[in-house]
Amino acid sequence: MDEGRSLQFGNSSQLIVPVRLLCPLHENYKHILLPITYSVVFILGLLSNGTLLWLSCCPTRSWSCSTIYLTNLAVADLLYVLSLPLLIMNYVWKDKWLFGDILYKQVCFSFYANLYGSIMFLTCTSVHRYVGLCFPMKSLRWRTWRLAIVGSIAAWFIVIMEALPTCIYAHARALHNQTVCFDLTSPENFFSYFPYGVMLTVTGFLIPFTIITLCNCSILKTLLTPGNNSLVRKPRRTKSICTILVVCAVLVVCFAPFHVTHLFYLFIQAYMVQNCDTLQSISILYKVCRARLSFHSCIIPILYFLSGRKSCSWLLRKNKVVPAFIRSQCPAPGCPFSIEPDPWLIQPLKVFQFNMNYSKD
Repeated sequence: MDEGRSLQFGNSSQLIVPVRLLCPLHENYKHILLPITYSVVFILGLLSNGTLLWLSCCPTRSWSCSTIYLTNLAVADLLYVLSLPLLIMNYVWKDKWLFGDILYKQVCFSFYANLYGSIMFLTCTSVHRYVGLCFPMKSLRWRTWRLAIVGSIAAWFIVIMEALPTCIYAHARALHNQTVCFDLTSPENFFSYFPYGVMLTVTGFLIPFTIITLCNCSILKTLLTPGNNSLVRKPRRTKSICTILVVCAVLVVCFAPFHVTHLFYLFIQAYMVQNCDTLQSISILYKVCRARLSFHSCIIPILYFLSGRKSCSWLLRKNKVVPAFIRSQCPAPGCPFSIEPDPWLIQPLKVFQFNMNYSKD
């Protein structure tokens, strides 16, 4: 049996924790790194995502499916940013949490739910653009704003279910006469937390990452195929490639390093915690990647401004021969949910019009 040491948590009975679980970590750096990083992200993310939402929700703004997904993406990023101030104060006060256990659970849940909400809606946006460009005519009947709203609700439900166990594992406890927050979970729970951490990484990041990569590779292949160049004009093709590059940069620079180091950190905490040097090194790397991860909420608004829009009336005026379904999705001006076709459909519809006119001759 492992030798143990007793810890006193508040007024509760003593908890016997094996010595191997009490490997000391030197983390003074995080009391500088994380507050500064989170403060910068809070200011930039609040301004950028707030502006994006204001532009999207303007009463005169027509909404496309892409706009719905990007708006939900902005909501997830904004809620993520709003979870940072209490974490900033916690790190500034050197891990002294003064707001109670329930509020800490809420902060942790909001942090992870909106983090994985961002990844989920990046996936929705990538899939939407993939089917719009690679299967423009076949996908017309189910690329509607109604289905986009249903898809957004389903995405939020999945994300909430994924992040809900953090409310069980997150703890703020009294330790040595002060209340502290355990990163991810308390030491005695790391062994049981590890399977959940793996599941969260697989479902919240690895699967969406694979889908995003496959969709963007297919889009690039379509855009760069010589025979398809006439379908998408050069300015639109350039914007599309820039959008893909931004998404890839967010995944590679922000999300991927965090999840890789997160898995290693969990594994060492659960199975190799007696190796103090390794634990110290991976802990530093994990905290640095966590700080870099937070910048994803400032980059996403770039996607919104890269996706230029054309009005629905423009499409109907320029394309006299279009499917009746498209016309039915263009209600009278002033409707708050008047849908404008995504730019990915404009050039394919022009080709459709040409073919119809040619067949009449």
